Amino acid sequence: MFEHIIVPVDGSSTSGHAIAKALGLAQAFKSRVTVVCVIDAFAFTGVGADLAYGQAEYLEAATEEARLAVSEAKVLFAAGGVDCDGAVLEGRAIYKSILEAAEARGADLIVMGSHGRKGLERLVLGSVAAQVLSHTQLPVLIVRE
Repeated sequence: MFEHIIVPVDGSSTSGHAIAKALGLAQAFKSRVTVVCVIDAFAFTGVGADLAYGQAEYLEAATEEARLAVSEAKVLFAAGGVDCDGAVLEGRAIYKSILEAAEARGADLIVMGSHGRKGLERLVLGSVAAQVLSHTQLPVLIVRE
């Protein structure tokens, strides 16, 4: 039913739950999996020269965290006998990068975690899962803790 599943990760326990669900689906359907982690390479844009000095350090740390999250997910899929590749992506809008990766790789399912933020916290921080749901025609499985 699902030939290629894309799994966005961020190293959180919530994405860990999404990995577990995606692993079960991939085993059941003999699906390939692509794990992606998106970092905002432009986090310091528009904050002024005084704060921009930290951009290189931020990018280095964010990239390393993303690589670790992807690597850990790939180990779990490999241990479960699932063909998996991974990528660290850079993008301004995380949801757009996820959707572009899904389209470029021919994914037919997105499995991702949601932190379940509500109220003001959701308004301020947004919800990548909600944006993915709003902007794709692909089936999306949202996994909550």
